[in-house]
Amino acid sequence: MLTSARNHFVGQIAEIKTGAVSDEITLRTRGGLDIIAMITRGSANSLGLARGTDAFALVKASSVILLVDFDSSKVSARNCIAGTVSSVTKGSVNAEVSITAPGGAQIVAIVTNDSVERLGLAAGKSATAIFKASSVIIGIE
Repeated sequence: MLTSARNHFVGQIAEIKTGAVSDEITLRTRGGLDIIAMITRGSANSLGLARGTDAFALVKASSVILLVDFDSSKVSARNCIAGTVSSVTKGSVNAEVSITAPGGAQIVAIVTNDSVERLGLAAGKSATAIFKASSVIIGIE
């Protein structure tokens, strides 16, 4: 499958918390990273999601926020992935920042060049990528 989403995580459904309107889906990647998604109950049903189902999660790079010196207990976003900056590619206004999480998962964010400078983002530096569960798209092959 080809998509324009820069962040593509492959794994299995580890948990489903069913709600009246929306379900909270936990996708566990092959590297052991948990990605939390909030999708409608109807979508979960039409995909046939159940524990153990092979699935993937997509997150647009523009939905990822980067932080340094971060305490994940003080933010409402469900997905907080700490790692190391592996690359920074600057454009005229924005930069593409790649973070490698423990286990090898790559998370890409698009942020302004000003944010790169202000946060001191550079290869080898620690950073945390965060994104809301509602920004995650779940799919199956």
